[in-house]
Amino acid sequence: MSKRAHYTRLSGACKPRTVPSPELDLDAVALYPAALGQVFREVPFMSRAFVFPGQASQVVGMGREVSKAFPSAREVFQEIDETLKQNLSKLMFEGPDDELLLTENAQPAIMAVSLAVARVLAVEGGVDIGQSAAFVAGHSLGEYSALAAVGCLTLADTAGLLKTRGRAMQEAVPVGQGAMAALMGLELEDVQAVADEAAEAADGEICTVGNDNAPGQVVVSGSVAAVERAMEIAKTRGAKRAIMLPVSAPFHCSLMAPAADVMAEVLAEVPMTPPPKPLVANVTAGPVTDPEEIRRLLVEQVTGMVRWRECVLYLKGQGVDTLIEVGAGKVLSGLAKRIDGDLTAISVGTPETIDEFLNGL
Repeated sequence: MSKRAHYTRLSGACKPRTVPSPELDLDAVALYPAALGQVFREVPFMSRAFVFPGQASQVVGMGREVSKAFPSAREVFQEIDETLKQNLSKLMFEGPDDELLLTENAQPAIMAVSLAVARVLAVEGGVDIGQSAAFVAGHSLGEYSALAAVGCLTLADTAGLLKTRGRAMQEAVPVGQGAMAALMGLELEDVQAVADEAAEAADGEICTVGNDNAPGQVVVSGSVAAVERAMEIAKTRGAKRAIMLPVSAPFHCSLMAPAADVMAEVLAEVPMTPPPKPLVANVTAGPVTDPEEIRRLLVEQVTGMVRWRECVLYLKGQGVDTLIEVGAGKVLSGLAKRIDGDLTAISVGTPETIDEFLNGL
């Protein structure tokens, strides 16, 4: 009997019968990917959280192999294409890169991969994300993916919201006038001081902290001249590197205020049910389940700082020791290890990692 056959569906969740299993070495997961499913099986329900990536995880070819391997993933991509009346999947699979980079395309594209993988986990392995972990969280647009994955939002509504969000963000600041940069090796307080100085030196143009991703990895956002100035100042303050990010707009700063207004209007019209497990919100680094509060925080998130480091530390403080990243890339898994080396973080986003994960169940 396969390992998957030991599982039964109970109350919508995939739960194991009692079977013998070897002692789990969580540190081995990084070296032996086949341990992915073993991590999921052995780690208690309250010790797991599913997390969903945000922008800068996009790359031409994303989702292509998952679509080829799993009919359930193809159904997700097709539904999103039909909802948006756009061949987004072709753009994801084939490019060109400059079109995929545009935030109105990148945002629904990143969500599409996450939701396709979530659908595969449910169909192929009976993994109900809403019932299989203590919390969910997402980085920026990843919050929408997380809410859709647990049934708080429909797939069609999520695609429409992110298309609108991306378009509104791009219209708020024309391409080439805003930027974001990761300042490596400086802590949050240091980067805040750098951003303030850069804004002042750039004749008062906007430069603020957009993302507090991990210790030594803080992102500034704002006008191009101010962000470039921040990169130069950071190098004089001991930054190891300053890297301009591949995004087409300066997210999570006050320049996005027009986009926040747009999202307040559209979110008010979209049905939303309470998530079965709390979402750890970007702007508060705390749990939320009330739909009205979720709407308010999604609006605030457009201009507010993504407190990802604090989100992960909150999860750790609640007893979570395993993060399962669902979707494109391994960005959040890498950040988790920087935030707390005791955390186990695994990425599930390719046919290989999906099979390894499910075969371990």
